[in-house]
Amino acid sequence: MPISLPSIRDVKVKGKRVLLRVDFNVLFSDGKMEDVYRIKKTIPTIEYLSKQGAKVIIISHLSSGKNGSLASVAEYLNIGNYYFLVKFIKALDLNLIAERLKGMKDGDVAMLENIRLHKEEEENDDNFAKKLSELGDIFVNDAFSVSHRQHTSIVGILKYLPSYAGFLFEEEVKGFESAFSPERPFLILLGGVKVETKLGVIDRFLSIADKIFIGGALANNFLKAKGMDIGNSILSENIPVEKYLNNEKIFFPADVRMKDGKIYDIGEKAVKKVLSLIKEAKFILWSGPMGNIEEGDFDKGTKIVARAIANSKAKTIIGGGDTVAVLNEMGILDKFTFVSTAGGAMLEFLASGTLPGIEAIIKSKRN
Repeated sequence: MPISLPSIRDVKVKGKRVLLRVDFNVLFSDGKMEDVYRIKKTIPTIEYLSKQGAKVIIISHLSSGKNGSLASVAEYLNIGNYYFLVKFIKALDLNLIAERLKGMKDGDVAMLENIRLHKEEEENDDNFAKKLSELGDIFVNDAFSVSHRQHTSIVGILKYLPSYAGFLFEEEVKGFESAFSPERPFLILLGGVKVETKLGVIDRFLSIADKIFIGGALANNFLKAKGMDIGNSILSENIPVEKYLNNEKIFFPADVRMKDGKIYDIGEKAVKKVLSLIKEAKFILWSGPMGNIEEGDFDKGTKIVARAIANSKAKTIIGGGDTVAVLNEMGILDKFTFVSTAGGAMLEFLASGTLPGIEAIIKSKRN
């Protein structure tokens, strides 16, 4: 059954202080942002709230970059020719933040410093949630990509404020829900590194998908169990792979490309197999690269697969930060039906059908 979420379209925000949780956790290289896809996907929600006369207060986290500060993100937004300008508040003391927010006018947009610089954020501290909630009148979650976290700004604060889903959040839920009732044949491609993060997806979709291809380092445990010499390739510990080895729906690389005794990419036979599966499919879900995309030409398998999916007539859902980064580099993001901003949240949603952030919005009191 489709998830029904209260939307920002359902509430009058004019004159209200809206705490907007987004995911601006972008990658930095040499002090510069590498990929702003997540930021751009959130712009419609920010612009809508600002145009409706809300006092928008952006909350996000950042794991890397210049000392973990969101200042560079605020600067990027202010040179982006958007409807709004962002006032960046460097302070961490919530009382001082409250003082600096007092002068906001309808339509203004402010951004708080990296929320994870508060240790209470990841602890989902109730006192911190209550004090943070006092900065706003309404809470909006537009950070689907981190809504698998039990953090204060994802679940805790929603106990104290009427809460709604932003446009990107709604788009993500709707996009992934289509995978539970797909057109057929339905193909799932799984790559990346940690097999333990994707076993839930495999288990959930064995009864839904027609074919599942497992590549990348994700396949290493399976390949070793099947008797392939994988050298010193990375393995996940205590993974029960045996029950998957002879399932007729699941396919593994028939060959691989190696370097220094480690698997770095799928081989030619494996690529041909994936291409044949793509050609047959009418619905494709892909998460995770087929090889080590950061090493030499070992992104070859991933890029061949990407082009084939982009050129197919199948409905397509793509997710995972590394996968999306490759598509962005190739300039083909617009060739897919739906491209998610999520990685771990995507996998958890596909495995369980919900997320802590979704449940918190649904349970929030809005009367």
